[in-house]
Amino acid sequence: MRAGIFTREYPPHVYGGAGVHVDYLSRELAKKIEVDIYCWGEQHSDESSLHVRGEQPWAEITEGTEGKFKGALEAFSLNLTQVKALSGIDIAHTHTWYVSMAGFLAKKLYNIPFVLTTHSLEPLRAWKAEQLGTGYAMSSWMERTAILDADAVIAVSNGTKEDILRAYPVDPARIHVIYNGIDLAEYQKTSDQTALATYGVDPAVPYVLFVGRITRQKGVTHLVDAIRYMPPETQVVLCAGAPDTPEIAAELRQKVDAARQHNPRIIWIEKMISKPEAIQLYSNARVFCCPSVYEPFGIINLEAMACGAPVVASATGGIKEVVVDGETGYLVPFEQDPVTSFPSDPDRFARDLAAKVTALLGDPQKCRQFGAAGRLRVEQTFSWTAIANQTIALYRQLIDQQKAAAK
Repeated sequence: MRAGIFTREYPPHVYGGAGVHVDYLSRELAKKIEVDIYCWGEQHSDESSLHVRGEQPWAEITEGTEGKFKGALEAFSLNLTQVKALSGIDIAHTHTWYVSMAGFLAKKLYNIPFVLTTHSLEPLRAWKAEQLGTGYAMSSWMERTAILDADAVIAVSNGTKEDILRAYPVDPARIHVIYNGIDLAEYQKTSDQTALATYGVDPAVPYVLFVGRITRQKGVTHLVDAIRYMPPETQVVLCAGAPDTPEIAAELRQKVDAARQHNPRIIWIEKMISKPEAIQLYSNARVFCCPSVYEPFGIINLEAMACGAPVVASATGGIKEVVVDGETGYLVPFEQDPVTSFPSDPDRFARDLAAKVTALLGDPQKCRQFGAAGRLRVEQTFSWTAIANQTIALYRQLIDQQKAAAK
């Protein structure tokens, strides 16, 4: 079997959870089948059964417009490029709307099954219009067209499956829940504190940690709003980079500056840190906080739990299937505004975040208990080996169905 996996993100160009997912899943799949990766960014490599082919969007578009819709046009141009010469592919598998039309076209042009993994849904991310401008209509069209045509849709959580069924008229039988995973050997607790020294984190003072992109979805601005409700000596470490837009970057800076008037112990690492650095920061954190306003799964919570960190997270989407309230951390009630998708009462959400974070900061024994339970849960439920096996089984099912239908 040879699978063609289409993705925007692939190492070394990974900035979000979808890229992490594809990175680990593809390597695990390649232990059992041939895997061809089609991604953004010039690269070309062949390592045993894993073959990577990276290209750039059309220069005519990249260099020809500064409109916010450029990102959507670039995505569509690369989708066309990626399917121009597929050879020997038995099944197409796409990740995120950025490459969804590549799978759609591959199915039509090469008569192969098409699988689509949803890491998020455009109808539930109205704030994307801030990033893509009128291109948001195009990204939404691309996603909808692909989802309705895919032979199978993989949802990364049961919550995501419910979201798909609410957003699109998809036959529930075509939706398959296969969780995200974690590399248990790579992500585990370490006593190394080199990264703390590098970034000015005081290891003698308990700290709350955030790791993620600067985007509305990840809710980092709500965590910053919560700081004023925490004890003034609280050390807060924000590993927040890759802003969606200059506007949200400026907004976060303004909020951090204001929060520092209440708490000077805010350390903002304004970049996407390396895996070893993240593992050190997870391992030494008293509390990890995930204040996402929308999260189909929340792989970041797996990373923290695998490193023994207790988690305080918003009770939304797939997070509720990862973090067990009162066992591996605390879930914070989240009421979503149906129009904006943001918290219906932002101040209350900030206060609730602060209350749960503060409770754990003051209870190191509870933190150790939650951390150990989190590691055990990750080991039992979220290994990449199991996830790859489920994915291959789905591939085989779809290929066999197509062969039977052709007879």
